[in-house]
Amino acid sequence: MATPLQVEPRLRAPVTGEDHVRGPQDAPVTLIQYGDFQCPFCGAAYHNLTDLLGQRGETVRLVYRHFPVVNIHPYAEHAAEVAEAAARRDRFWPMHDWLFEHQDQLDPVHLSLGVEQLGLPVDEVDAEVTGHAHADRVRRDFVGGIRSGVSAVPALFVNGVPYDGGYDLPDLLTAADRAAEV
Repeated sequence: MATPLQVEPRLRAPVTGEDHVRGPQDAPVTLIQYGDFQCPFCGAAYHNLTDLLGQRGETVRLVYRHFPVVNIHPYAEHAAEVAEAAARRDRFWPMHDWLFEHQDQLDPVHLSLGVEQLGLPVDEVDAEVTGHAHADRVRRDFVGGIRSGVSAVPALFVNGVPYDGGYDLPDLLTAADRAAEV
């Protein structure tokens, strides 16, 4: 009897210049997060990942990719498209932070207020989001996550390997330190 083929899960979409990256490009540790702006677990991970970058800023870089779970989070895809509209204006990370810090305000009215608070052109961003100008980018991230075995968020990869540890700060620090030693 033949044994079934076992495929080791791994990141199948390498980091490129189109990714949203926070931290040094030459960092020995790359954390890739597939996330959903409306997911409360992603919100908790956001705070811990921010603290991790604060403590390991020289050794860790964070890559954020969209993985909106729209059947559970009705505003997640819209929020991802707003983040991409902000990225077009070199404001991805401020918008990313605003979205996670205001997870209870992701309806279109509040999102417009967030766009305005960041000094972005509300009418232009609204037109881009309404016209789904950034839907392909969000979809590309999502498909890359599916191909890499992502089935739930938050999902992290540490140097291309799926991370299955906890998302509290001590666990993340340990994972980053171990990856830096390799």
